[in-house]
Amino acid sequence: MLVLPLALAACFGSDGGRPSLADAGPQPFPDNFRSDTLALMRTYLNNPVGVRDAGMAEPVLREVGGRQFYVSCLHFAPRETDGNYKGMRERAVVFVNGRADRVVDRASELCAGAVYAPFPELEKMAR
Repeated sequence: MLVLPLALAACFGSDGGRPSLADAGPQPFPDNFRSDTLALMRTYLNNPVGVRDAGMAEPVLREVGGRQFYVSCLHFAPRETDGNYKGMRERAVVFVNGRADRVVDRASELCAGAVYAPFPELEKMAR
């Protein structure tokens, strides 16, 4: 009787169908990293309009969860809900199977030594 619930639980992940970092194999370079990052940030940011001072680093292989994934670092100043700007944010975008998969908020270790180039597309986002 207990086997069926365990088998069903194994079929349904808590990650909503997203690829698991533990199951990913050797990673291809994310060819469309800029456009994929924009699409992900459009959903990540509460208000994608009015971002300032955006910069992006080229994707590099970094260890995430014990595996190697391409990671691109961002820094930017988002507009807060009150319309003000409160400072720069640094985030890491993790790519799984060549696609932007998730944003890491605590990115200081992943982004150590990142070389940023202007990312004006992030500043021009609309809702």
